[in-house]
Amino acid sequence: MVVYDESMPLFEPLSLVGKYVRLQPLRMSHMPELEDAVRDGELWNLWYTRVPSPETMELEIRQRLEKQEQGTMLPFTVRRLADDVVLGMTTFCNIDAATPRAEIGYTWNRASTQGSGTNPDSKLLLMTHAFETLGCRAVEFRTHWMNHQSRAAIERLGAKQDGVLRNHTRMPDGTLRDTVVYSVLDSEWPIVRRGLQARLEKARPSGTPRAGAGSQAS
Repeated sequence: MVVYDESMPLFEPLSLVGKYVRLQPLRMSHMPELEDAVRDGELWNLWYTRVPSPETMELEIRQRLEKQEQGTMLPFTVRRLADDVVLGMTTFCNIDAATPRAEIGYTWNRASTQGSGTNPDSKLLLMTHAFETLGCRAVEFRTHWMNHQSRAAIERLGAKQDGVLRNHTRMPDGTLRDTVVYSVLDSEWPIVRRGLQARLEKARPSGTPRAGAGSQAS
């Protein structure tokens, strides 16, 4: 177990490499590839998500980098190892370095990557880093009550539902979102890790297309 030390630098930009993906620090130079990635499935048209469109990608990147400067977010670009193609974005957010704990969110991926193993690989990288390097006591996930696909994906990780924040935040279309909150505790991490590893062992080859949406919006 990692013991928290206030002198330890937490949530610093870094790259994480797994079986199928590489998570690298988000950069403005990634914008053209991210614009191309988000067109795969046009996830911004799903009313219950907060996925940027190609037209709003520059603003989205700038906002994530501003939050990184403020110490509340650590954003990544997700890149597939097999062909170096950018798949989407993910972050550590709502960072509480004193506990420490953080949320994994603001995540979206190319729709065609669903079922390829890239998303569980990404989650395994982030959670391993959070629990085993940073010594986090908990990792949180949040999503829209109506985003049933995202809720099912979070529950498959082994996360437990903490509760629902009703009328929690306003969506781009003006509707109010009920936010479902999940978490994994450090004591639960070993069994969650084993489940993710088992899923990766069974995953079909990365890059094999399959229709569907791949969004988990915080």
